[in-house]
Amino acid sequence: MAYSDMSAEIAPEFGLVADTATGQELYRVGLAYSEGVGADQDLIEAHKWFNLAVMKGSDEAKICRSEIADLLAKDDIKSALVAARAWLKLAN
Repeated sequence: MAYSDMSAEIAPEFGLVADTATGQELYRVGLAYSEGVGADQDLIEAHKWFNLAVMKGSDEAKICRSEIADLLAKDDIKSALVAARAWLKLAN
């Protein structure tokens, strides 16, 4: 994955609300976590945010989520899915 063109100014969870966040915004958070740009690199968090972005219609996130899933253990994927559901629940 080559995401080095991302701005280092991304603040991953700052200001995002489930009802108003766009797929593109959520996708960019996933990118930040997958590459460690503006956030510590964390593939579980990246999968979580890509999953949320997919739910908002991001086809790009679908590809990235699949790539990240290939790198994670099944328990890590489960943790990411649980975290995504929790974020949606807290945000609503």
